[in-house]
Amino acid sequence: MELSGKIVLGVADEIRAAGRRALAVRADLGRLGEIEAMVAAIEEGLGPIDVLVNNAGVFPRVPFLELRESDWDYVLDINLKGTCFCAQTVARRMVASGRAGGIINLTSGAAYRGSPRGAHYCASKGGVVSLTRQMALELAPHRIRVNAIAPGLTDTAQPRYGSSDDEIAAMAQTIPLGRIAQPDDVARTAVFLASDEACFTTGQILHVNGGGYLG
Repeated sequence: MELSGKIVLGVADEIRAAGRRALAVRADLGRLGEIEAMVAAIEEGLGPIDVLVNNAGVFPRVPFLELRESDWDYVLDINLKGTCFCAQTVARRMVASGRAGGIINLTSGAAYRGSPRGAHYCASKGGVVSLTRQMALELAPHRIRVNAIAPGLTDTAQPRYGSSDDEIAAMAQTIPLGRIAQPDDVARTAVFLASDEACFTTGQILHVNGGGYLG
């Protein structure tokens, strides 16, 4: 099993150890049939979905002049297509049952400022921004809120796939708050958007970047 799968299973075990319910379901988000099977399995195991967080994403760094169709398809399938159809599948079930709900998409500061060797990634995350606003508009009559989080450089494995620790440290020095984001910084924003505290917030992009982007 891939490392990411092991991490998900470990998190699920931690949640159960804390006395909560958790279910890990493996799916290829570039395949609509697997998305539908995943959502069905989740609802069967845990009940109706109230909040969806579209957090799956990949960023294999490739210079633009070396970008292949397969690189483009791989990134767009997971980052944009997967986000779209996970949201659609869950929203259809919310609408059919008359339930209000929330959808939170993960975009990126790279959608606004670019990223080295990331034409495909930036295009996918820019698409998530536009998709978030359009979904918010269409789903508002059904009492489904749709927002996005745009993290800046975050202390996860992803930036280390294409950047050294020295490069990451140098990037951190350019951030006004003096450090890169921690996963909890992003998670707390997602909790806010999922809560009743954000009951009148939809179609918004919340930037979590320590001042690294001030657009």
